Amino acid sequence: MERYCEYKDSGVKWLGRIPSHWESIRLENICSVIFMGQTPVYSLEDNGLYIIGQKNNQLFHIDLSGIKNANEKFYSSRRKYEFLKYGDVLLNTLGGGSVGRVGFFDLDREDILTDGHILIFRCKKSVYSKYIYYYLNTKRGYLENMASGSTNQMFLLQKDVKKLKVPIPPRQEQLAISDFLDAVTSKIDEAIAQQQMMIDLLNERKQIIINNAVSKGLNTKAPMKDSGVDWIGEIPEHWDIKRGKFLFDIINEYSSTGEEELLTVSDRTGITPRSMKNVTMFMAESLVGYKKCKIGDICSNIMWMWHGAVGVTKYDGVISPSYGVYRQKKLYYNGEYLDMLLRLPQLVKFYASRSTGLTESRLRLYPDDFMNIYFFIPPIEEQEMIVKRLKTICEPIESAIDTATQQINLLQERKQIIINDVVTGKVKVS
Repeated sequence: MERYCEYKDSGVKWLGRIPSHWESIRLENICSVIFMGQTPVYSLEDNGLYIIGQKNNQLFHIDLSGIKNANEKFYSSRRKYEFLKYGDVLLNTLGGGSVGRVGFFDLDREDILTDGHILIFRCKKSVYSKYIYYYLNTKRGYLENMASGSTNQMFLLQKDVKKLKVPIPPRQEQLAISDFLDAVTSKIDEAIAQQQMMIDLLNERKQIIINNAVSKGLNTKAPMKDSGVDWIGEIPEHWDIKRGKFLFDIINEYSSTGEEELLTVSDRTGITPRSMKNVTMFMAESLVGYKKCKIGDICSNIMWMWHGAVGVTKYDGVISPSYGVYRQKKLYYNGEYLDMLLRLPQLVKFYASRSTGLTESRLRLYPDDFMNIYFFIPPIEEQEMIVKRLKTICEPIESAIDTATQQINLLQERKQIIINDVVTGKVKVS
């Protein structure tokens, strides 16, 4: 791609030189900035809100839970809420890993609200909002550096964001740049989606293989018996069945120094040191009083067990004092086999059916409930054979998943470079 004929100093150190016919203008001078400052409050019975917010790490998730007289409800309250309009640019101002994320509202409807910590930029007629969306996407790192607070809970101040300088070409050029980026990024996004689809299919295939081997064994001709337990179904005739209370002890040992490694319990990654993950949750000042666990212990996030947040730790360390720790009474299980058993989809579904609480976010599976669950127990030698066989089968699948993941990272990096080069005038869109 070609460059512009002439450049000039933008007057902004981090922006550098821009095409000579472009201007460098503060964001507040080209957009109306709308900030709710308070998330609309509603009860479960309202059944009538569409709110853009963060869910499952997707920042601009839209909750389409049903709509009933939303305008009437909110305009009749003490506070007048601003509904989104097509073309609004959205910026998240709060969070750890999500602060500075940008979204573009492209729905042709007028019944959508936002969380209170999301800034809304409504561009003036001289500025094409899609161009502003693309530009702000390139400033994620800058916005993160501008944020205050700790790494776990950063926040952007409205007054600082409004002063952000934006390189502005003539409107017709903004349209051309936005159309070009729409076309290019849609192709990259399509390639990313294809790689993600491959990852999903590979993970599904891997899970089916694991499920069959862990719950039925390797010998497809082995005589089977009815376990008498709904979630288990049929198992090989020579396998045993016991309730959790006969297999495990509840462990309540607490750190007196707080010097142990802090571990996280996730439905996706199992149990890993927090230092190995980019997490955004609050970090306690001290780990004194946190629950200790040893290699081979079962650790469970009681609040998210219904979603599969449980596993066998490969590390000594501590976890939240509100989590569960269980230890085998004797060697009933190979640790790797037990980890796969505890995360079987049919067992996770059973956790959910036994958890108590009013809503999903309040569900809990307490230690006494876990100890009442029936588990199947293959001979330890057979467990070790299953683990060994699964490593052989799953290794090439995991390698293919890693390759696809690397490809996604490269595509995302390429996409960001293209956007940055175009909206800062480093290259010219013809």
